[in-house]
Amino acid sequence: MALIVQKYGGTSVANPERIRSVARRVARYKALGHQVVVVVSAMSGETNKLINLAKEIMAEPDPRELDVMVATGEQVTIALTAMAIMDLGIKAVSYTGAQVPIWTNDAHTKARILDIDDKKIHADLDAGFVVVVAGFQGVDENGNITTLGRGGSDTTGVALAASLKADECQIYTDVDGVYTTDPRIVPEARRLKSITFEEMLEMASLGSKVLQIRSVEFAGKYKVKLRVLSSFEEEGEGTLITFEDENMEQPIISGIAFNRDEAKITVLGVPDRPGIAYQILGPIADANIDVDMIIQNVGADGTTDFTFTVHKNELNKALTILKDKVQGHINAREIVGDDKTAKVSVVGVGMRSHVGIASQMFRTLAEEGINIQMISTSEIKISVVIDEKYMELAVRVLHKAFELEEDRG
Repeated sequence: MALIVQKYGGTSVANPERIRSVARRVARYKALGHQVVVVVSAMSGETNKLINLAKEIMAEPDPRELDVMVATGEQVTIALTAMAIMDLGIKAVSYTGAQVPIWTNDAHTKARILDIDDKKIHADLDAGFVVVVAGFQGVDENGNITTLGRGGSDTTGVALAASLKADECQIYTDVDGVYTTDPRIVPEARRLKSITFEEMLEMASLGSKVLQIRSVEFAGKYKVKLRVLSSFEEEGEGTLITFEDENMEQPIISGIAFNRDEAKITVLGVPDRPGIAYQILGPIADANIDVDMIIQNVGADGTTDFTFTVHKNELNKALTILKDKVQGHINAREIVGDDKTAKVSVVGVGMRSHVGIASQMFRTLAEEGINIQMISTSEIKISVVIDEKYMELAVRVLHKAFELEEDRG
């Protein structure tokens, strides 16, 4: 008998029939003698609908009240899922994040999990119940409902698996695993039988939408066995997320990731003096805007151009902060924003033991006339910022150049 945590995303519980399908899958695992905890998202599109409704009342909704509102999406799904399981003759009980409780900090709309009190869940499992838990939400020390940010149900699933010491955490979604890249762009893309936590963490941070990045961080930190599966297929092995030493022979490159959400900001003609980077990025950090890639070029006139990327949704906010609080203070000549950029990355732990990956990547892009605007590297990834209109071409040619369409068994 194993303890299994299954997480189902919005498309997997999009309507009553999909919820009944989830219940039947859960019943099969129960019939095999397993203990099952089910974590569900809101029904597909529900969270967006609630957010838009809030914005009809208040242009910038109060974060605490927004959390109270959007958390109702998962509350509907847990009750329906528990009912569907009961209808199959299996005992089930549902809990909101606050009822578990899943303790978080008080950062509304982007809270972090601090602790999980799993005694109630263990007691229910021992009594033969399937426990259905609302993803994406928790409660702070003052009893306020909190939410974990978009994609937070993945984090809930993995955090529960870690706390419960589950044998496996299964993430069910609308794809049957992790692919070498998006099959909608490259039809020859392959499903990976396994991928390391390091690679999956990079893929998630670089734009892969299969898993939310915080869930991968949790899984790696607490050594949770993680598997990505499709809720639309009855059978399938999916993709197992493993530790590097479990895979004796790693391919050089495991996948090509991309992100359409990168926007570039350049602060031109900045004095080249100590502390200038902090003077530029400090106010950006204070506004809780995440910065990704950063480069600095020193000019012949003693000034420097400082370039960095942010999420496209935060471009205007960042530009306003820079022009109001920074430009005059540091005597920058000009501040320019560009939202027509994209990031493309090659990822693979095999890069550690192979040279020439960067030159092959740059040569491949150059042969297609694709100009590289920014470069960032780590031990297992190389990322470039390019013109958005060349993104899909770049993904296709890099996928072919690194022979990712070939099944290496």
